[in-house]
Amino acid sequence: MNIPKLQINSTKAQIGLNIQKPVQQIEQPSADLDLQQPKAVQTMKTTKPKLSIDTEQARADVDLKSVRKRMEDFAAEGHQAVSEGTVRRAQQGTELMRIENGGNPIASQAKQSGRQHYSSLGIKFIPSQGSVKVNFQPGSVDIQIEPQKVINNTSTNKPIHNYTPGKVKVEMLHHASLTIDWLV
Repeated sequence: MNIPKLQINSTKAQIGLNIQKPVQQIEQPSADLDLQQPKAVQTMKTTKPKLSIDTEQARADVDLKSVRKRMEDFAAEGHQAVSEGTVRRAQQGTELMRIENGGNPIASQAKQSGRQHYSSLGIKFIPSQGSVKVNFQPGSVDIQIEPQKVINNTSTNKPIHNYTPGKVKVEMLHHASLTIDWLV
């Protein structure tokens, strides 16, 4: 007995993909750097120190006087001697004028005039202490600094971005087919 048979033939569909990959390019340009630092403004004021040393008295103590000082000293000694002589002569004249009061003024005056004065022996430090006068005025320094701000003109650059999207192209290489047949 022949039984009819059903015969089915199928063919799968075949798809073809044509892929074009995407292209991406990114570039970052460097920043444009523009920095400037102005110099600080500096002002400086100074006062000079002053030192004065006066050795006039010390030089006079060791007999190193200037001509002017010597002349002043000689004039003062002469003036003093004249004054003392005038006083002595006036006293002696007064004593002689009053001779009637008694005493022997001529002999006493001769004794005083004939006696030598003795100088005292003593230790003298030359130059004397404190004869050099030192005066010092310290100086000063005033420094003023004014800093200047930084001038920043730096600019950034945006990235350069190029993007080409990819493509996918789909095509049918073989269509699906179905064949149904009866076999007797």
